[in-house]
Amino acid sequence: MKLLNVATVALNQTPFDWANNCRHIEAALVDARKSGATVVCLPELCITGYGCEDAFFSPDLQRRAFESLLEIATKTAGMIVSLGLPSVHNGALYNSVCLIADGKILGFVPKQHLAGDGVHYEPRWFKAWPAGEVSEITFDGKQYPFGDLLFECGGVKIGFEICEDAWTPQRPGINLAVRGADLILNPSASHFAFGKQETRRRLILEGSRAFCVTYLYANLLGNEAGRVIYDGSTMIATNGKMVAEGERFSYADYTLATAVIDVDITRSQRMRLTARQNYIPKTNREKRSIQTDFNFPNQQASVNETKLTAWETGEYLKEEEFARAIALGLFDYLRKSRCQQFVISLSGGADSAAVAVLVWLSIELGIRSIGKEAYLKKLGHIVSLQNGSTIKADIIHQLLICMYQATKNSSEETSCAAETLATRLDATFYNIDVDSLVDSYVKKISDLMGRKLNWRQDDITLQNIQARVRVPGIWMLANIGKGLLLATSNRSEAAVGYTTMDGDTSGSLAPIAGIDKAFLLHWLRWVEGTARGEDELSEIPRIPALAAINRQQPTAELRPQDKGQTDESDLMPYDLLDAIERAAIRDKQSPVEVYQVIQAEFPAYQNEQFAGWVRRFFQLWARNQWKRERYAPSFHLDDENLDPKTWCRFPILSGGFEAELDLLEKETDDVV
Repeated sequence: MKLLNVATVALNQTPFDWANNCRHIEAALVDARKSGATVVCLPELCITGYGCEDAFFSPDLQRRAFESLLEIATKTAGMIVSLGLPSVHNGALYNSVCLIADGKILGFVPKQHLAGDGVHYEPRWFKAWPAGEVSEITFDGKQYPFGDLLFECGGVKIGFEICEDAWTPQRPGINLAVRGADLILNPSASHFAFGKQETRRRLILEGSRAFCVTYLYANLLGNEAGRVIYDGSTMIATNGKMVAEGERFSYADYTLATAVIDVDITRSQRMRLTARQNYIPKTNREKRSIQTDFNFPNQQASVNETKLTAWETGEYLKEEEFARAIALGLFDYLRKSRCQQFVISLSGGADSAAVAVLVWLSIELGIRSIGKEAYLKKLGHIVSLQNGSTIKADIIHQLLICMYQATKNSSEETSCAAETLATRLDATFYNIDVDSLVDSYVKKISDLMGRKLNWRQDDITLQNIQARVRVPGIWMLANIGKGLLLATSNRSEAAVGYTTMDGDTSGSLAPIAGIDKAFLLHWLRWVEGTARGEDELSEIPRIPALAAINRQQPTAELRPQDKGQTDESDLMPYDLLDAIERAAIRDKQSPVEVYQVIQAEFPAYQNEQFAGWVRRFFQLWARNQWKRERYAPSFHLDDENLDPKTWCRFPILSGGFEAELDLLEKETDDVV
């Protein structure tokens, strides 16, 4: 047997935060060494951070990255370590990985397939490297191998697939297997999305099986640069079997997954496959193997086939993935922005309640993940936390600030619901009346117009002023406490502009703007406990106090109570709105096609209702693009994201689907 102790690492990095990024890497290497690991795979672009964007073009950033690499190399005695960083070759910038053995740089492997869709924009900065090509780069007068390299260290062959490389049909692993690779390392920056972990797991397992290798997968962790959350997935698979997986959604600076693997077993499997196939693909391109006399220590451990529980593999429900991803994203955003607390305008409705619960979970899960002492240390910039009480309720009371702002149109039900929830969450809670401010504005504009504003003529105006009047006060609380004001709008409302600009959209961050209202309502019932079974295993606590929120029909409470305002009467049923949004925006279907889709999906409604709702959606979508452009940054959660800067681009001005809606009218007239 040729046994190797290998490790993959998840790192919580920040763009060009040189000192902390290097500190995390070096601390991870110390722990990997303690575990006995001699081969360590670190994430993609882990030295600079993945989210540097146009700053990647800075010569100073490129120089600092290489200097950091040289410094880290001195900490790799007796180990083989891969590190991601940008590299310049012949005037072009490449997303590359450096392999270091016992303090010596062996060479650089650039990425062959760039991620250029969705939240990724790599082709803007980097150039893809052609398969099979090898060259050299020079830094500080020294030359290093650069290209499609296979490294041989102590008789063990090591190759790379870098993140997107593994997601393409022409995976580099195909040729690496032909060339006899024993280990394939995959340094990744793979963003979180619902259900994505299972897809990753299949890629890693299939890669290890088809290529007859041990496959090491590393990823980033946490909210690195603002919008994208990384779940910190780390995996080690050999011959189609998963032998180690690390913790996901950790609040630590880094996590490790380690395993002892037998190289001879994968070689034996490859020989059997080669004998059956009787054919090895050939290539005319030069491929270089970099050899070193690195000596692996003798491993005493035996190979164990590990059975992993759901909690070890992170096979969470969508409801729990949502909670963990947003909670971790909020925590990192707070500490990296150097803000002191979270501030929420708590309306007593579903959206603001969900945001408050997610903030509470960021504290609850953070303390569970790394312990209270480490949690407070990570928030070391909040001096009052370090000098104050360490009782968890007191920590929450200082970090979560909520305020209910009533007008004459607010109900006793929402007021009680807001206070009940805030009390259960141990939040600081304020309750003020802003009706006099609303009346003052209405009177001034009525005097200016020479008539009294009324609900028949001025419905939207009178609704919006109530939402906007609430903003100065909540911003004042945020400013006083150096807090992070959280906007409370969701994705369904963003799609149709059912929101008040400079009202409920106000904030520095919009944590639920990436999720639809129908799921959000379900999630609140799930957290309350009514939408999950009594025996359903989850570390997300049940919060029965949400019952006061969940029994209400969603309403903005901006019209007089006797008008019976609800969100769905203003718009349409939320489940149908979300179905139209998916078909129209995600799937790019025309109004007629959307009409046909929802007819089949919602047979209980009448045809003429469908036509009106589809028309309303497309008209509001086109009309309110300027609102979408002004939303605070939100977190990416799935391929239905509407964020205009990272995922879903649409012109602010357009023809408004007039021709398409005319065709819909003709089609539906024929049907009716």
